[in-house]
Amino acid sequence: MLAAAVAAATAVLPAQAAPDPKAPDPNSGTSSALHSLRAPVTDENFYFVMADRFSNGDTANDTGGLGTDPMVSGFDPTKKGFYNGGDLAGLLDKIDYIQGLGTTSIWLTPSFKNKAVQTEDKSAGYHGYWVTDFTQIDPHLGTNDELQALIDEAHSRGMKVYFDIITNHTADVIGYEEGARKSYISKDAEPYKTAARVEFDDRDYAGSESFPKLDAKESFPYTPVLDAQEKNLKVPNWLNDVTLYHNRGDTTFQGEDSYYGDFFGLDDLFTEHPTVVKGMEDIYKTWIGKFGVDGFRIDTMKHVNNEFWQEFGPDVLNYAHEQGKDEFFMFGEVFDTTKSFTSQFTTRNQMQAVLDFPFQDAARNFASKSQDTRSLESFFAGDDWYTDADSNVYQLPTFLGNHDMGRIGSFIAADNPGANDSEQVARDQLAHELMYFSRGNPVIYYGDEQGFTGPGGDQDARQTLFASQVPEYLDDDLLGTNATHATDNFDATHPLYSKISQLAALTKEHPALRDGAHQHRYASGSSGIYAFSRTDAEEQREYVVALNNSEQPQTADVPTYIGKRSYTKIYGDGAAEVKTSAEGKLTVTVPPLSAVVYQSSGRIPHSKAAPAVALQEPAAAPADNGRIKVTADVDGASFYEVTFEAKTAGGGWAPIGTDDTAPYQVFHDVAALDAGTALEYRATVLDNGGHTATSQSRAAAVPAPILTLQKPVEGSSVEGAVELSATADPEKASHVVSFERSVAGGAWTAVGSDDSSPVYSVTDDLTPLDLADGTQVQYRATMTGPGFSVASEPRTVFVGEAPQPDSVTVAGDLNLEMGCPGNWDPTCQAAFMTLDPADHIWRLTVNLNAGRYQYKAALNGNWDVNYGADGVPGGANIVLDHPGGPVTFRYDNSTHVLSAVYASQQPQAVAIAGSLDDELGCAADWDPTCDQAQLTLDPTTMVWKLAVTNLLAGTYEFKAALNRGWTENYGADGVPNGGNITYKHDGGAVTFRYDHFTHLLTVD
Repeated sequence: MLAAAVAAATAVLPAQAAPDPKAPDPNSGTSSALHSLRAPVTDENFYFVMADRFSNGDTANDTGGLGTDPMVSGFDPTKKGFYNGGDLAGLLDKIDYIQGLGTTSIWLTPSFKNKAVQTEDKSAGYHGYWVTDFTQIDPHLGTNDELQALIDEAHSRGMKVYFDIITNHTADVIGYEEGARKSYISKDAEPYKTAARVEFDDRDYAGSESFPKLDAKESFPYTPVLDAQEKNLKVPNWLNDVTLYHNRGDTTFQGEDSYYGDFFGLDDLFTEHPTVVKGMEDIYKTWIGKFGVDGFRIDTMKHVNNEFWQEFGPDVLNYAHEQGKDEFFMFGEVFDTTKSFTSQFTTRNQMQAVLDFPFQDAARNFASKSQDTRSLESFFAGDDWYTDADSNVYQLPTFLGNHDMGRIGSFIAADNPGANDSEQVARDQLAHELMYFSRGNPVIYYGDEQGFTGPGGDQDARQTLFASQVPEYLDDDLLGTNATHATDNFDATHPLYSKISQLAALTKEHPALRDGAHQHRYASGSSGIYAFSRTDAEEQREYVVALNNSEQPQTADVPTYIGKRSYTKIYGDGAAEVKTSAEGKLTVTVPPLSAVVYQSSGRIPHSKAAPAVALQEPAAAPADNGRIKVTADVDGASFYEVTFEAKTAGGGWAPIGTDDTAPYQVFHDVAALDAGTALEYRATVLDNGGHTATSQSRAAAVPAPILTLQKPVEGSSVEGAVELSATADPEKASHVVSFERSVAGGAWTAVGSDDSSPVYSVTDDLTPLDLADGTQVQYRATMTGPGFSVASEPRTVFVGEAPQPDSVTVAGDLNLEMGCPGNWDPTCQAAFMTLDPADHIWRLTVNLNAGRYQYKAALNGNWDVNYGADGVPGGANIVLDHPGGPVTFRYDNSTHVLSAVYASQQPQAVAIAGSLDDELGCAADWDPTCDQAQLTLDPTTMVWKLAVTNLLAGTYEFKAALNRGWTENYGADGVPNGGNITYKHDGGAVTFRYDHFTHLLTVD
């Protein structure tokens, strides 16, 4: 059946949607000229709110009916990790406040019934991500009837209500016979087994209706068990079947285990299993059909296998449409800033949209850090990664901060420590101007409109809008106000609330600013003006948006579509009217840290004939080998839309996306096709006069997959067992990857092979070879399949200690400031780093003036061997935006990565928390608050250290616990929330060292 499915997939082009019914028949020779897609949701203004932290409308539900003990009820308004009292009644009471921001959609964090307290975490389920009952509202927040009342009231006002939903995991209910919260065991180490104990790879069955029968005692690396009192805790009942979970231990959020591991013990669902897929579809269809929910934000999307989304997304969307929800909208959380990756969920996985994490990063760099505006130009140029036949970038929700990573106010405060309140507010407003005027659906995180800050993410970014009793929140310095968290903060006159309301009203009045074509226009060579235009395809009126991220007024000549035409200011401080030159240049002056918007006085003149269009040679996309980059060159400089089409041999032409922004391109997803499959592409341009022109077609072939070794690390030291792992791009369950070894430049010999996706791994034992220290060993991965035979780039390692260079120099345009006779001087002693024998890291701490610097690592006092960005030999210069003051450079010869480390990046505290704490004089073991267990930061090396003069002999387990708590901790190999570090000590003196760059806690 699997082979038949693959064969069927390769017989047709993988287009994600049918062409417009009015378009020419794709099987004919007539080309398609389509408008760039605008899905039903491209103009929403979201308000993202955590109900427990918004407003307490009903104190009777504060404890959820569980009594007064906070460790049972989860309610303690004095603690940031517990329920604070907000509820749905509070949201309904304050809906005027929410709507006053210009909100069109309220997005709620998960509101289903949660496990009130997880004692291992010493915190409560106020946030909603520990679900036990997917069919009812958490009693702390209210009732299903109260949710219905909120939805009905929102609908009566023309607003929508979105649910934050979870498909990846449930609350931590399942335990293991082997112990709680165990370290992850890979599929290669212990494969899944059927109930009859036959090994299998679950990915071979993902997306199918069949799945091997499983047994709790036979099928998993850990044996799942339920407490007698919790055997029927979860609702619906199918969730109580322990064989419908991965049962592999805690994730490290990397590689294979990011799909299969438990999030801090949360029970990770077996989303490859058809029962789980169908069960989750049924759960969320009920909330659509019964309650009228308007859309879903989907949690932890990147941690669920592709096949789940390819089934779940279309099925739930079709159901919503059947219920009359024509504008039903789903977007996923893909916490990553790489567009080539985040876009896969809307192209390959057929979901409507993802949260625009790349935008958040770009907006912070622009508005808060005043980085070179060309970075925004590069950012928006990558929008075409999202363009396909049924979706594009205009659907993405954009945001500036959230409940996990932190608030925009906190980022601005951290990035500009010397700035006064007025500058910080101006930067905050600038970030919102960029978000509202650029493409996408803007999201306001509740409290940002009141200038909320906080020292970080997670609990530190979840303050209450009603008066707080949490000591950590009462210390916050809010932007734009003298108010504190000790009082309610629903101030509609706050400068940020007023600004957001103004922006929402302006974009409603001028819809092109919400979903018009977003065309790059101008970027200064440093901080300064970034400009773009927004144009509605039908109205053909151009809006020019210019933003200035510098602290001085800036002037620029901005290209437009229209020459000798007046443009009228509709926003910002500047000339009321400006006229373009004959060449179409609009001269604008923008005040510091602000924006202006100009509207053309008339429409863009119609083209008299379609421009010429030609395709560049299609080629594999550089960052996603499962896609082909197709680019069209279009003559002229007016408003154009370019539709791209593709076909396989013997097939018909099918649209694969329409682009309305130069440069015109798409990234066609061909991952489902066999390598070598012949393809043909063409492009048709549609001008604003209705004329069309079609390019000559160009041929291409589906590229062979690319293999990349993940382990071992290049240049690392090895001995005994060596773990090898590789990934394939694109990934397919049918892949079989082999590994080979070469010793001292000798012949390649086989090590082993693996067919368990998505990470392929084997272990090589060097012990029998009895190799001398310093011997060079190389590894590579190989793979053959339909139409290809490929090998990875080799990785070189050394037996025993890797040889260190004689010297390492931080060589760059900062050398003069270090006291060198000139810049880029690899011989300068003042720029030489020092090797730390304890961890084999080279370090150098120097004082530098504020500024932007470029540098590399030069080895052995010359340029013969040097490493640039990302440790690439002879690579690009490393760029450092330095605020001024001391900076520590850190070079690791095993990775060749040279980095800059600051004291400001360090945690507030680091403790060695484990079974040795009582030996250190603590009141109890595993105590991250104990003073005697705290390490001290060495300012010259940026390494945390704790010297113990006499530790008793024994075998100890411990972790690095940061900031006197367990919220952030690192275990073996520096893994977040990783397994315990085990150390056998013979007794006597010992020094513990923690490096926050690698998160490694070591003992010497």
